Amino acid sequence: MLKQALAQNGLIAILRGLRPQEAAAIGNVLYAAGFRVIEVPLNSPEPYESIRILRSALPADCLIGAGTVLTPEQVEQVKAAGGQVIVMPHSDPKVLRAAKAAGLYLSPGVATPTEAFAALAEGADVLKMFPAEQMGPAVVKAWLAVLPAGTILAPVGGITADNMQVFIDAGVKGFGLGSGLFKPGMTPEEVAVNAKAYVAAWNALR
Repeated sequence: MLKQALAQNGLIAILRGLRPQEAAAIGNVLYAAGFRVIEVPLNSPEPYESIRILRSALPADCLIGAGTVLTPEQVEQVKAAGGQVIVMPHSDPKVLRAAKAAGLYLSPGVATPTEAFAALAEGADVLKMFPAEQMGPAVVKAWLAVLPAGTILAPVGGITADNMQVFIDAGVKGFGLGSGLFKPGMTPEEVAVNAKAYVAAWNALR
């Protein structure tokens, strides 16, 4: 379902700093704009509560996940909260295996081809290229030439509506969007403006 969601809209919302009391309102404007994958990093305030609220507030075709997942124990807590996607800044095999054992979708962070192949071997569904600022579209193109056909790379870090084109031209099928989409303190209306701009750019570029 993760790949299907990204095929519909390849933009992943990363809501670092989201608070539970604003989760439903922010989630609803993102869904209305077209987002179908929403991630709450675990270094946010009360992240498991926000995940619970988002999961109950949004339709089933919107996947809710957790970011900055660092331990197998956190994987279990994410699942208990209703989360469906585990997103990591790294590729710790213990966390990868815990996520697959829990039946959750998996998007580990990779910065080298060695990490990418190792993560795929552990069952990664989507590879998070992090940090995208340091890598760029030339790296994407080189990786995709050797990775298995159909591998989804999602650059994260510094992605704007203006720089998506070069990554898409290199073969990218999705992006993780952080502070360009949501920063703590933003109103739902402000997030809606950002979300619509990103979705419009994504739709125009594909």
